[in-house]
Amino acid sequence: MAGRLEPHLEALGRELRPPDPAVLSVLLALLAVAITLLIWRFVQGRRSSRKAVLLLGLCDAGKTLLFARLLTGKYRDTQTSITDSSAVYRVSNDKSANVTLIDLPGHESLRLQFLERFKAAARAIVFVVDSVAFQREVKDVAEFLYQVLVDSTVLKNAPALLIACNKQDVTMAKSAKLIQQQLEKELNTLRVTRSAAPTSLDGSATGGPTQLGKKGKDFDFSQLPMKVEFVECSARGSKGEEGDADFEGLEKWLAKIA
Repeated sequence: MAGRLEPHLEALGRELRPPDPAVLSVLLALLAVAITLLIWRFVQGRRSSRKAVLLLGLCDAGKTLLFARLLTGKYRDTQTSITDSSAVYRVSNDKSANVTLIDLPGHESLRLQFLERFKAAARAIVFVVDSVAFQREVKDVAEFLYQVLVDSTVLKNAPALLIACNKQDVTMAKSAKLIQQQLEKELNTLRVTRSAAPTSLDGSATGGPTQLGKKGKDFDFSQLPMKVEFVECSARGSKGEEGDADFEGLEKWLAKIA
């Protein structure tokens, strides 16, 4: 009886023997690659579902003219917007790459309301600054930008952010470098004076206290979860209404994030 069982016991022993270490290493490596691919596809899927590029800024910053110039290349007279405008923008050197540009009103009574509506769809944000009026409007600009940056949805999705320093065709326009330095200073002051919980743009609280940037350090844009860039541009253009807009840096940035 024992003689008959011996071959079966030997076979069972071989099956229960620990796997070859080399084979095990290969299997673990393949499993790690599979998990990485799944995570990448998940992240890419979430990103591809966000196709909007929001144009934000105060009234008269030049958002609507930038919007029109990007889409048509032509100058047009504009007026203060009271609603949103949207259109598909196709990257010039790659017609398959496109985003949806959404121009949002800059009036104080409307801007947060419209941002609340579109923020979840934002792949990127273009925050337009009037470089000529900046010194006078710096506190209002920083206040609006602060409200955007501490919003829970914006913090979670971390859309790319471009600060477009517009109206550079005017002699008195401030440079992008100076605008960055002044905004960092004002945002640092705001975060010190604000200790409330982060709120959505509709005013609803979302949890514990927020911290813009790194605690114990003066604020700068590199501390944010999203990549922030500055560019100088002119929707009107140096040659006026008959010429082209000067926003090559903006177009390159849009091509990069599309």
